Amino acid sequence: MYRESYPFFKGDFYVKLIALDLDGTTFNSKKDISEENRKAIQMAQQQGHIVMVLSGRAPNEIFPSLEKYGLHCHVGANNGASLYIDGQLVNLVKLQPEQCYKIAKELDKEYIPYTISTQKGVFAPLDWEQRLESMFSSSTRKHDVDDGFDLELIKNFPLEYGHKHFKQIEDLIKDETNTIQKFFGITLDVHQKERIETFLHKLDDISIASTSLYFDIMHRHASKGNALSYMATYFEIPLEDTVAIGDESNDISMFQTAGLAVAMGNASDEVKKHSDVITLTNDENGVAFALNKYVLGN
Repeated sequence: MYRESYPFFKGDFYVKLIALDLDGTTFNSKKDISEENRKAIQMAQQQGHIVMVLSGRAPNEIFPSLEKYGLHCHVGANNGASLYIDGQLVNLVKLQPEQCYKIAKELDKEYIPYTISTQKGVFAPLDWEQRLESMFSSSTRKHDVDDGFDLELIKNFPLEYGHKHFKQIEDLIKDETNTIQKFFGITLDVHQKERIETFLHKLDDISIASTSLYFDIMHRHASKGNALSYMATYFEIPLEDTVAIGDESNDISMFQTAGLAVAMGNASDEVKKHSDVITLTNDENGVAFALNKYVLGN
């Protein structure tokens, strides 16, 4: 439970560890960080609090986004599979080769468009675009384009974020320095998604974080909750003095770990059930509102 008193402090500052999700949380619907959110984050840092970003995105997508707005935060990428303090990798949770073989084989069988996040960047299959077009043309869920699925944006992921391509999973696994942290897949077919998740649940030491359209596959030790716990231990901050702000199902694990769990106003009802309080939406500067109310005392 969230506490009103903070026994842990450094110097003159009571220190809190604040974990912020990006998409749907710190980013508004235009994929921008508002001036209000930026100022609130920087004010928290100026007061001595520690702010980290915990996102499903890969590091090469997160760091440029933060730099664009002049933000310097610690980072948990790939749903916490890789943790960075001051830009330096401090912890890594990787998938094992046998797990990767089985996952890739199943996704290939289903002709799923997917990417693989590694220490050497993000890789997409050579036929990424064809997989997307096949998925979309065969789907009966055309309305999903109006529900946040931007086919052209997703199609250009490899180009926009500098993703590399691979022909077969063996090309990545045989390089022992190329540690695989996460698979990211997309499907518009509910039944296909159920088939894939049923298969994945049979594998040992696998965790799945999914939305209606997307799903992430990691090692079971890779989660936002575990990442928040690791960082709290690293900075010697009690979990009671941590704050997590998010909007999606992959944020629930950090909600269950944090001293204060803050759901965005645009979060689903299921996510809100796991929160302590609810802030405004991401288009209403919900992060700034939460930081001002629960951290800065404004």
